[in-house]
Amino acid sequence: MKLNQILTISGMPGLYQLQSRTRSGFLALSLLDGKRISIGLRNNVSLLSEIAIYTLQEERPLEEVFKAIKEKENGQKTTISHKATNEELEAYFFSVIPDYDEDRVYPSDIKKIIQWYNLLIDKGFLEETSEEEAQAE
Repeated sequence: MKLNQILTISGMPGLYQLQSRTRSGFLALSLLDGKRISIGLRNNVSLLSEIAIYTLQEERPLEEVFKAIKEKENGQKTTISHKATNEELEAYFFSVIPDYDEDRVYPSDIKKIIQWYNLLIDKGFLEETSEEEAQAE
């Protein structure tokens, strides 16, 4: 999985791939529409590789959550839409991460995770790299 180059930008929809750094910020490519945008240093930006989900024991990196979804869905898009009801989203997420902290992980978070997962599957960012395959063996 190549999540260390994928960004989420507060106030902007979708995900972005880091292209290059500039003196005043960086250039990113939208995964939704393919447009290149310039992001300033004042924007609130997070790498997906740095995001984690609260569980009852510890925080689980988003990469592990995506792997669990991918395993459940056999490498395909999710069977549930991000537009499903909150109850359906929570039930689905419990089937993927049974010990997630429902008091600190909101339905809006689950919607984002499902949207991001489906977008990343479409764009091929959740494919196992040869390094990860070697570690799995």
